[in-house]
Amino acid sequence: MNAIKNIAASAFKICASPIFCLIFLAGCSALPTPPTAAALYDFGPSPVQAAPADVRPTLPPLALAPVEATGTPDGSTALYYRLAYDNAQQLRPYAQARWSQPPAQLMQQRLRDHLGQRRAVLMAADAAVAPASDATAPPQRTPILRAELEEFSHVFTSPDASAGLLRLRATLVRPHLRGEQLLGQRVFVVQIPAPSPDARGAAIALALAASQVADELAQWVDGLGKP
Repeated sequence: MNAIKNIAASAFKICASPIFCLIFLAGCSALPTPPTAAALYDFGPSPVQAAPADVRPTLPPLALAPVEATGTPDGSTALYYRLAYDNAQQLRPYAQARWSQPPAQLMQQRLRDHLGQRRAVLMAADAAVAPASDATAPPQRTPILRAELEEFSHVFTSPDASAGLLRLRATLVRPHLRGEQLLGQRVFVVQIPAPSPDARGAAIALALAASQVADELAQWVDGLGKP
C-alpha cells in the first residue's frame, strides 16, 4: 500500500513540475490552427437611387429572364482570374475569396436595379399575361430580355497590371404564339482597371464593370423604342 502511495505522489510531483507544464503547452501549440474563412464579396449597394413611390413607370414593362453564366461553371461562387501573360486560357480561382452568390445572380439583380428605374421589371414567366398599355388595343406580350454572362474574371496583363473584364450578351425578344420576334441583340464588353492586384481589387473592378454594363444595357433597351 505504501508503494502505491509513493508512486502516486511521484506522479503528482511530475505533473505539477514547471518542465512538464512547458512540455504540455508546447504540445498544445503544435495543434493545427483552424483554416481562415474565405472573404465574401458582392457588388455593394446599387449606385442607382430608387424612383419615388408616387412616380409611375414611363416605359412599358419588361420581363427579365434568369441570367445565364456560359463562361464559368454553373452555380460557382468562385472569384476567377487569368494570367494573360502566362496562359490566358486558364481560369484560376482565388483560394481565399468568394462571391456571396453566383455572379449570374448578382448580375441579374444589378440589371433589375437599373432597368427598374423607368419601367416595371417582371419575371419571364409573366411575359404572356402582361396587359396592354392601351385598354382598347389587343393584348401585347411583354418583351423578354435574356442575358448571358460570357466572361467575368480578373485579367492580369502583367504581375502589376490587371483589370476586371465583363462580357455580356443581351437578347431582346417578343414572344408570339408561333415563336419569338427578335427585337435586338448586342454584346457588351467592359474592362475596368483593378485598384490592386488581388481578390479585393478584382471584386471592386468587376462590381464597377457590372454597374457600367447594366447602365449601358438599360440605355440600349430604351433606344430600341417601344419594345
